[in-house]
Amino acid sequence: MLTTLKTAYSDTRAGDLAWALGLEPLPALATLDLELADAHVQLRLLGASHQVILEDGRGSCSETVACMPGSTAPLPLGVSRQLGERDYEFASRVETLSTGSFVGRAQELIALVAEHPHGLAGTYPGSPHAFTALLVQRHEDQVHWRTWHSYPQEGRLVSTRTRVVLDVLHAGGAPERRADLNTRGDGRRSSGGAGREGALL
Repeated sequence: MLTTLKTAYSDTRAGDLAWALGLEPLPALATLDLELADAHVQLRLLGASHQVILEDGRGSCSETVACMPGSTAPLPLGVSRQLGERDYEFASRVETLSTGSFVGRAQELIALVAEHPHGLAGTYPGSPHAFTALLVQRHEDQVHWRTWHSYPQEGRLVSTRTRVVLDVLHAGGAPERRADLNTRGDGRRSSGGAGREGALL
């Protein structure tokens, strides 16, 4: 699903983004509700990036990545949390691209997410390459989502990857930690292109 967001583009710098768990739903410019087996997921495009709300028989949890007033903590590279019966993992990445590479990545990601039945993408007035996009899928007892936030004025693209194990207590104990797919074995970030988003999740 692709929509044009009826607001001024309010995210000015990639470095302004912050991450939070457990916030109440914030005012959204566009939403997409999805039923993934016994889990309900709502993707929310905000005036300042995104919010994902996951609900099932164990309750609800929310992830927010946005420019939040008063927040001084930078977007974390990685987070792992136990949320009751759930296991939550989050990773983020910031890329600085040339003008040509940025435009190509933006066009490819917008088209890819817009055509996906579990995807929501929004473009901001003023620049066709200013966008926020979200994509979610269910894999057995896990829900995965990816998000992308673009900053044309900086030539920067922020991507995040989240995995939630819905019932870790009945999944044979704590699941094996999976490395961030954008991290090389030496611990440094790789710079794979949009084509290597591949299966995305």
